[in-house]
Amino acid sequence: MKNKLAAVFIVIATATALVQGIGAATAQTYPVKPIRVVVPFPAGGGIDTVARILTPKLTESLGQPAVVDNRVGASGTIGTEAVSKAPPDGYTLLATFASHAQNASLYPKLGYDTVKDFAPITLIATVPNILVVNPSLPVKTVKDLIALAKKHPGEILYASIGNGTPAHLSAELFNSMAGIRMTHIAYKGAAPSIVALISGETQLTFTTVLVAMPHVKSGRLRALGVASLKRAAVLPDIPTIDEAGVRGYESNAWYGLLAPAKTPRAIIEQLHRETVKALQLADVRDNLKAQGAEPVGSTPRDFATLINAEIEKWRKVVVATGAKAD
Repeated sequence: MKNKLAAVFIVIATATALVQGIGAATAQTYPVKPIRVVVPFPAGGGIDTVARILTPKLTESLGQPAVVDNRVGASGTIGTEAVSKAPPDGYTLLATFASHAQNASLYPKLGYDTVKDFAPITLIATVPNILVVNPSLPVKTVKDLIALAKKHPGEILYASIGNGTPAHLSAELFNSMAGIRMTHIAYKGAAPSIVALISGETQLTFTTVLVAMPHVKSGRLRALGVASLKRAAVLPDIPTIDEAGVRGYESNAWYGLLAPAKTPRAIIEQLHRETVKALQLADVRDNLKAQGAEPVGSTPRDFATLINAEIEKWRKVVVATGAKAD
C-alpha cells in the first residue's frame, strides 16, 4: 500500500512539475512571432488611435511587431468574434471600447460570450463622454435643458452614431434619470452626427471629449456637462452632469485590452506588465491625455470587474428603453 501511495505522489509531483515547466517555458519564449491587435472599429476612431499609441511600445518591449488589424462591422462584434475564436496563444489580442459591454444586451445572438470567451489584460484608459448642444438651443446648463425638455416633450432631437451605440444609450440613460423625453435621430458614424448637430439639424448629442473638444473650443458647440463623476482635465470649467443636477449620472467611454479565454496566465501577466509599463511612459501619457483620455493600467481582475458592472448597468438601460442595434 505504501508503495502504491508513493507511486501516486510521484505521478502527481511529476505532472505538477510538467505544468509549471510548461508555464515557465511559455513565459520565457513568448513571443516568437508578430502579435496581431484586432481593433473592431474603423481606423481613426478613439480605440484605433489608442492602440496605435501603444503598439509601438509593445513592439519595443516584447521584441516582436505588435500590429493593429482593423476588423470592422456590426458595432465591433465582427472583429470581437474573430478574436474569441482565435488560438489562445497570445498572438491575437482585442483592443476594444465600452460598447463591448453594451453589445452583450443589444445583440441577443452574439457569436461569443462577452465574459467567458475573453481573458481581460488591462483597462487602458477612460474617456469621459460629454453632453454638447447646438448654440442656437436656448440653454446654458443641464438644468436649463431639462426644463426645456419638460416644457416641450419629444421636440428636442438628439443625434447618435447609430442605434444601440454608446451615444444612443447615454442619451437614453439621461432621459430616464432626468425624467424627460427627447427624440433620437441615428446617423451612420460620428462625423455625420456632428455635422448634423453643428448645422442645426439636431440639437444635442453625447460624444467623447476627444470628438467634442475642437468644436467646443471653436464655439460651434456648447458643452453643458461631462458624463463622468469628475471633471475632465482638458475641459476643467465644464461641470459634471452629476454635479449639475442629475445625481449619479455616469457614462464613461473606456478602452481595454483582452485576449481569448484560456490564454496561459503567464502570457496574460506578461502582456499586462508590458502594457502598464508603456502607460507609465511620459510620451504615451501625454499622447493619451491629448486625446482626452486618462491612462489607467488596471489589473486583469479589476478590468473583469468593470466589464461585469458595465454589462449589468447597460442591460437595465436596454431593457427599460427597448433600444436595439442597427
